[in-house]
Amino acid sequence: MNSPEPSVLVVDTNPARAAIIEEGLRAEGYGRVTLVVEMHGLAGHIAALEPDVIVMDLGNPNRDMLESMLQLARAIRKPIAMFVDKSDRESMERAIEAGVSAYVVDGLRADRVRSIMEMAISRFNAFSRLERELENAKGALAARATIDKAKRLIMKTRGMDETEAYNLLRKTAMNQNRKMVDVAESLLMSASLLGGDEENTP
Repeated sequence: MNSPEPSVLVVDTNPARAAIIEEGLRAEGYGRVTLVVEMHGLAGHIAALEPDVIVMDLGNPNRDMLESMLQLARAIRKPIAMFVDKSDRESMERAIEAGVSAYVVDGLRADRVRSIMEMAISRFNAFSRLERELENAKGALAARATIDKAKRLIMKTRGMDETEAYNLLRKTAMNQNRKMVDVAESLLMSASLLGGDEENTP
């Protein structure tokens, strides 16, 4: 079963150019296209429409307009293909840092629409996966640090070695049907409330 074509929001203050972009997108099979030619309230339009991908054709934007669009790109967390007539290295780097998935100089041509749209979506998905993996890795490291801290507290207060302390945490977690990190956090919180000195545990 084929996945549905993504809904596309075209942002362009030039109505004639926006209509040409819409026609090009529809010719490439994008049937769900919405045009926005007014920058005022753009964030609200995006929130209401919830497009799958956004095409911004900015022409030759001044610095304030470009910065405004980059701030919006940071906030909306959508695949964005941004087209400009010309650019410099600094603007390109800022666009990438802002999360723009495809930053294309020399305008939008009909023969490049589909490939650029697909690239924008692919890059956005890949970056989102990397972000999730990074967050998962950070969470795993934080959980391990918490468990290690709880083990040191058990070793100090109960005279156990590291293996015994770990096994006690694991057994408690299994008996209570909880995650080890949750048991460790509860233990550390209890020790803190009771005035324990686990913060100074080596």
